[in-house]
Amino acid sequence: MEDREKLWQEYKRTRDPRVRQQLILSYLWLVKYLAGRLAIRLPTCLAPEDLESSGIFGLIEAVDKYNPDLGVDFESYAYTRVRGAMLDEVRRANWVPRTLWHKLQRLKMVREKLEAQHREKAPPELVAREMGITPAELSYLDGQFQRLFTLSLDETVATANGESMRLGDLLPDEHSPDPLDRLAQEEDQEMLARAIASLPEKDQLVLALYYQEGLTLKEIGAVLNVSESRVCQLHGRAIRRLREKLREMEKGGGTA
Repeated sequence: MEDREKLWQEYKRTRDPRVRQQLILSYLWLVKYLAGRLAIRLPTCLAPEDLESSGIFGLIEAVDKYNPDLGVDFESYAYTRVRGAMLDEVRRANWVPRTLWHKLQRLKMVREKLEAQHREKAPPELVAREMGITPAELSYLDGQFQRLFTLSLDETVATANGESMRLGDLLPDEHSPDPLDRLAQEEDQEMLARAIASLPEKDQLVLALYYQEGLTLKEIGAVLNVSESRVCQLHGRAIRRLREKLREMEKGGGTA
């Protein structure tokens, strides 16, 4: 706590980008915490990672606008900003009217409750009776669920640069290994840790944010206050330097 207060005072005095990065990283736990809480009511069209992504941008905004001299605890201040950013993302993902959305959410909760009680799929008659609606109304809500959450992988979407891409092409390739995982498998893990520790601080930060924290290039760019393309360059440079370090250590018998 004392360390964070020192960081805040230093950031207020210097606006040093490195101090800003430290502050953002020290509060990432708040984003993960709130994303976990909100995921309980999350529609299936929105992944927890989407919530975390929006929450990170809310956290960054909170760090940039917070004034420690006002006497407000940052965690309380950031809580509202981060949660608000996440709720905005949920609202953007839901094109249905609010009244219908509430009915769909209630239907989801009722089904989950009945299935937990009876340990099997709840029959439509029981669900309708529990909700106090007719079977026809339940059938209508089920149809809305399918319209809302069923997508074709052949559907095209626009990317950030204006190009079109199939939804299926956006799915991760499970057979494509993570480059850092592959290095960890090919090299002794202790040697890998020493090689990473020998890299420049910015390279270590980029690798940690990408592989340990699981941030996207865009999110890392927001943390470092650089463009997404610049993060891509930094990531590539860090991987190249890491491979060079590992080769040097192999030749030297495990020492850098």
